[in-house]
Amino acid sequence: MAQNSLPVRTTKEGAVVIDYPTLVSTPLTLQDSIKRAFGSDPDCLGIVVVDNLPPEYMRYRERLLLLADRFAALPEETREKYADEKSHYSFGWSLGKEIMNGKPDTLKGSYYANPTVDSPSVSEDQKVQHPEYYGQNIWPKTNEKGLEEFEQAFKDLGRFVFKIGTEVAIACQPFASSYLTDNSISLSKLISTSQTTKARLLHYFPPSEENPLPADDEPVDSWCGFHLDHSLLTGLCSAIYLSHENDGTIRQVASPSPASGLYIRTRGGDLTKVVIPPNCLAFQTGEALELATGGQLRATPHCVRVGAGEGAEKVSRETFALFMQPDTDHIIGENETFGSFSKKVFAEHYEEKAGGFS
Repeated sequence: MAQNSLPVRTTKEGAVVIDYPTLVSTPLTLQDSIKRAFGSDPDCLGIVVVDNLPPEYMRYRERLLLLADRFAALPEETREKYADEKSHYSFGWSLGKEIMNGKPDTLKGSYYANPTVDSPSVSEDQKVQHPEYYGQNIWPKTNEKGLEEFEQAFKDLGRFVFKIGTEVAIACQPFASSYLTDNSISLSKLISTSQTTKARLLHYFPPSEENPLPADDEPVDSWCGFHLDHSLLTGLCSAIYLSHENDGTIRQVASPSPASGLYIRTRGGDLTKVVIPPNCLAFQTGEALELATGGQLRATPHCVRVGAGEGAEKVSRETFALFMQPDTDHIIGENETFGSFSKKVFAEHYEEKAGGFS
């Protein structure tokens, strides 16, 4: 029996909103919403917000994002013990390794892991060819004070976002199937069976002399350049902001500036600031999906900006992203596997030197 599509809901900025219980029970009723979110009309943003999530989400989100700040506060020599050069810094801690706007990115530190599998069951050749995806997870030692729950917190939030992401992929399938160059496997199957899932926990440091806040008249992407994810879909949490007081205390605060947040270019090129409510998740499209659909479902250009405001010099930003993508041997374009495509992306974002990326 055909299901009528429900009316499209949006945030005040125009991001499409879908209801989680509806996503699970009757995803076919969301087809107009999916088309509005991920289509090619000029006002399409390439992002969808999922609300009415299960109640444990808020607990998972806050627990891990607070731990992001705690890990970043470790001494540099301790943090660097958890960096992994052989995976091109794609597992564990990474700071200053990625190139952004033509220079090493020291604005933020990242912690990478695959929350769905600790040790991928792939061939040794695949591990050698693609260490960025098929390496071992690295977790803080159990004696790192205050970080005893880090691994479990990372996995809990990552697996939660992964589950919602596969359900979003199911809802996307009817719309995407007419564009996919290979319909032998569904989007949800590509995601759910893959061992390349990667989560990134991000800590944006408070402004410093080395990394001052951008001036009001600077381009919106001067602080963190516009870029595309190279996933099929990326799950995004709403950020939290933490004020680091002079007496050593840390408190959660509102964003120090209305200019702070996620910026997206619509399919028509207009710049839009998108707010993800704290109790919601958002999912945006990546380059792998654009390639797999012959350019019909385009990746979402986006950047993050932190604006000036009262107390902004003491405020850090913590957030979490989950990149859902196929295994490296899956063909996503003409003579292009996800693995070969990823190697090009890593070469663009990391400065290649003898012996690896640094």
